[in-house]
Amino acid sequence: MAMSQFMRLAARPATVCRALSSKAAPALEVSPTGPCFALSDEQREIVELTKKFVREEIIPVAAHHDRTGEYPWEIIKKAWELGLTNSHIPADIGGTEMSIVTSCLVAEQFAYGCTGIMTAIEASGLGQTPVIIAGNKEQKKKYLGRLLEEPLVAAYCVTEPGAGSDVNGVRTRAERKGDEYILNGQKDAFTGFIVERDTPGLTPGRKEQNMGQRASDTRGITFEDVRVPKENVLIGEGAGFKIAMGTFDKTRPPVAAGAVGLAQRCLDEALKYALERKTFGVPIAAHQAVSFMLADMAIGVETARLITMKSAYEVDQGRRNSYYASIAKCYASDIANKIASDAVQVFGGNGFNSEYPVEKLMRDAKIYQIYEGTSQIQRLIISRNMIEAAKQGGI
Repeated sequence: MAMSQFMRLAARPATVCRALSSKAAPALEVSPTGPCFALSDEQREIVELTKKFVREEIIPVAAHHDRTGEYPWEIIKKAWELGLTNSHIPADIGGTEMSIVTSCLVAEQFAYGCTGIMTAIEASGLGQTPVIIAGNKEQKKKYLGRLLEEPLVAAYCVTEPGAGSDVNGVRTRAERKGDEYILNGQKDAFTGFIVERDTPGLTPGRKEQNMGQRASDTRGITFEDVRVPKENVLIGEGAGFKIAMGTFDKTRPPVAAGAVGLAQRCLDEALKYALERKTFGVPIAAHQAVSFMLADMAIGVETARLITMKSAYEVDQGRRNSYYASIAKCYASDIANKIASDAVQVFGGNGFNSEYPVEKLMRDAKIYQIYEGTSQIQRLIISRNMIEAAKQGGI
């Protein structure tokens, strides 16, 4: 299926990502006039490997996982074997430590195949990031090392029944008693602590029946007198909010890349259908009303990809990227929903039918405007950063 010019990469022999060092897949190169959009040989290899994996392992079973809600464990295991998971884990622990730009390239390809399966694979990175940015040497070796030794997944979420966008409003509490903390409350994970799955008192809830991305497992977790050793505290007491915000700065670009991948798939499916479907004796792509829709979809995909890569590039340069990460997350999410809706429109009545892929794509797109900070919260972050920068003399 056709990809945009930015992602049209020369075919190269597939390679296992674990064989690549952290320096083998750098961020976008920089020329004397600014960033260069040419990918390195190693990045092209990683993208081609991921595209092949998506084509052979994800696309053929995406409809099944959407229909049944079955968690894609076998796919996750295969991705792990190829080194396509745990991309952010530092090299000194044994990880690939991919640049955020490279991680976005991989995330886009996964999402092109199925955003539900992509979320199941990539969400583990969200659970890993607090440990990567705030964990001490022992915590990183113990917990990140285990993820490299076998195909395990990590979980993380700030959301509680009464607190989502308002991260400071979480009500789960930790009481220190001697060398332990006792956790009580209900949420999808707990920010300042590393909690093992088999800890007594930790109870997972029922699997949610979601509108889209059904292959990803969404469920609440209840903490009832869960005892966690003090060694599992990240940084120290009161650091949870700071860790959460730092985590989102690193994980929002790949989420935006997922939205771009979905949008690209919608465009490709709509274009293919518009060239095959005929009305009044000609393909519907020949009608200006349809061709202009396709043009607008292409504009949306390309611009969303550019701001996503800009936000990833800022992280790789070691600069705080809350402003660009929020723009990327917000814009790519909104564009993905618009393009998915337009793709259904191009398909007409067939787009409303589950026999065609765009119906699923439209359902899958909606969550991008909700998770990892709603589009409204992203606009709040953008405006605050912009206004504060203006007061200080410019962004």
